[in-house]
Amino acid sequence: MNNSKKFVPVMLMPFKEDLSIDYGALGQLVDFYLESGAGGLFANCLSSEMYQLSVAEMVDSVGYIVQRVNGRIPIVATGSFGETIVEQAENVKKIYETGVSAIILISGLLAKEEDSEEIFSKNVHQLLDLTGDIPVGFYECPVPYKRIISPELLGELVSTGRVKYHKDTCLDIFNVRQKIANTQRDPAFGLYDAYMVHAVESLKAGSAGLSCIQGNYFPELVVWLCDNYANTERQAEVGKVQEFFATNMDVMHDTYPASAKYILGQRGLDIGLSCRNGSVLPNEDTKKQLDLLREDFANLAKEIDLVSVK
Repeated sequence: MNNSKKFVPVMLMPFKEDLSIDYGALGQLVDFYLESGAGGLFANCLSSEMYQLSVAEMVDSVGYIVQRVNGRIPIVATGSFGETIVEQAENVKKIYETGVSAIILISGLLAKEEDSEEIFSKNVHQLLDLTGDIPVGFYECPVPYKRIISPELLGELVSTGRVKYHKDTCLDIFNVRQKIANTQRDPAFGLYDAYMVHAVESLKAGSAGLSCIQGNYFPELVVWLCDNYANTERQAEVGKVQEFFATNMDVMHDTYPASAKYILGQRGLDIGLSCRNGSVLPNEDTKKQLDLLREDFANLAKEIDLVSVK
């Protein structure tokens, strides 16, 4: 049963031991997401360690991903980097030229933490004015700080026709429902929820899909949830998958993204543990916890008949 909900991975960035980008592993990773059933890709995001990349590296890596995907699914990528709105606009244009479907704007980079929503809105409109008709989206990224966009403002911005994507991190299902209600007039827009604790509720409320870090461990399980959340004959299994993600929230977050790279390495990808943002696996106990997580996933996959799982 497919309800047209999409899983959009927040892509990892593989690095070699010298911390240069590992394009061989990046190609494997793209293929892995595609084989798992991803409906799109979110490149150059926080999981990609974007703040530790130069703009040139962003452009090169996103361009590589676009070429590797070769039009099979849409790709969005963050582009709003710079000290001023003018500088951000120039980087939006540079990254859009790689061939992505839309450029993601980081809400916390478009105004200072102490600034009002009115100032934020003014800055967004300035950026839109400086970037022609480039399609955009928003990401309520927790770094440098998390700025949650109100349902009212999101609805107003979507009404411009420029906003196609929103990665929501408010962690509040009521807020998510309000955002969906305020944006449902535009069929080209989609809200993708990052919070797996209320994933099923969000999908039932009308979100376009899920975009979560858990998909960097077990992407096919997130795809399964998107496909089956409304299947009346499999609600017991849906509940178990939802519980698996909620129960394992901490272990998947604590040493991320090194932890996700470790799991993917155990699953057969040639991806090392190197991270530019300082993420490491501190000891063997951490690896044992992650090994147990992988075992629990394998058992759950068998229980719900999720085949071809490594």
